Amino acid sequence: MIEKNITFVGGGNMAHSLIGGLINAGTSPGNLTVGEPQSALRDGLADRFGVKVFADNTPAIKDADVVILAVKPQVMRDALRPLAQTLTENTPLLISIAAGINVASLESWAGGDHAVVRVMPNTPALVSAGISALFANNRVTPAQKNLGESIMRAVGTAVWIGEESLMDTVTAVSGGGPAYFFYLMEALEQAAVEEGLDPKTARLLTLETAFGAARLALESSETPAMLRQRVTSPGGTTEAAIRVLDKACTNDAVNRAVSAAKKRSYELANALESG
Repeated sequence: MIEKNITFVGGGNMAHSLIGGLINAGTSPGNLTVGEPQSALRDGLADRFGVKVFADNTPAIKDADVVILAVKPQVMRDALRPLAQTLTENTPLLISIAAGINVASLESWAGGDHAVVRVMPNTPALVSAGISALFANNRVTPAQKNLGESIMRAVGTAVWIGEESLMDTVTAVSGGGPAYFFYLMEALEQAAVEEGLDPKTARLLTLETAFGAARLALESSETPAMLRQRVTSPGGTTEAAIRVLDKACTNDAVNRAVSAAKKRSYELANALESG
């Protein structure tokens, strides 16, 4: 249970998930406020969760202990600058869940020196199964770090990153990671249909296998490589499949994909900061 006053600047999908997760964990709706210009989003949050809502962000953040910046990266500068005076006067903890915007830019747009936690969540947070990587600047106190972590744990798991420069790698791995697994599921499901299974059965087999493999890996003390080897009997069917994947240089393709995503994350971040 979190008893601090938390304001969300932006009421989109991730804010919706965090609000639901926080309330499910025992936080009172009375401690949660949302600033959101779109009336449909604003009214939907108020109706579903009973939180306080404002069309204007300035009154929304007035009494906040924590301000969660949940707007899209391309509008972050315009969202923050009008709030700079209030943020400087009240000094709440700022938590940004916008991809690609570094702490220095957030502080500059927010009017100066602030305690900032930068977070890279991922889309499974929408079903409270996400993984969030957090980076804190040196103005964040231990108590604020605990608070930030508790907030993100409302939608999954949280891990701290010691260097902000690694957030581009995080973006490439866990930020984009769900899409990589969806890509593999899509391919496996398609292969199953081509080999004669009906689409419904192919989908069920694929998704339950992915879910079970992930759960087994999480709960096991063995590495994914060791678990794979346990399933791969010499001369068996799985070994035949793995040989095809190895011949296609799948490991190298994954390495190159992550590298490309990291490079693109860096490029987009630079464009946002200089734009």
